[in-house]
Formats: sequence, C-alpha cells, structure tokens
Amino acid sequence: MLGTLMIGDKCKILNLANIDFAVRRRLLDLGITEGTEVCIKCLMPFGGPVMVESCGQCVGIRRKEALQIEVERL
Repeated sequence: MLGTLMIGDKCKILNLANIDFAVRRRLLDLGITEGTEVCIKCLMPFGGPVMVESCGQCVGIRRKEALQIEVERL
C-alpha cells in the first residue's frame, strides 16, 4: 500500500479501485493512473498527507486514501 512506503521509495500504482470516486477522479486528472510510477517525497507527521512525485509534479494524498492504493515497489 502506498501509505506504508518510506521517503525515497519508488513504486508503480497497481490499483486505484478501493478509494473514493472523487479522489480517484482527481488523481486521474493529475495524471496518476494505474501503471504510473511515483516516488515518495515527504511523509507529514501525525498521520498527515503523503507527498508523491509523478511526472515532475508533487501531489499530496491523505494518508487514509494512500493506505488504500495498491502499489508494487520498484
């Protein structure tokens, strides 16, 4: 799961079906789809968002949603 990775880890998104439709739609609009490679840039403290980089842009994803995104570590 995306929310369990550490800073600097790279992974490929495998499944976005478990997250809320509105969040999934927003990620798709930002170019984060199944098969996209992302890198963990920052983990905010106290269960805060996970910052990921994809295609040169950084996106914050709530930890709750990040824990539902299936990934494959690269």
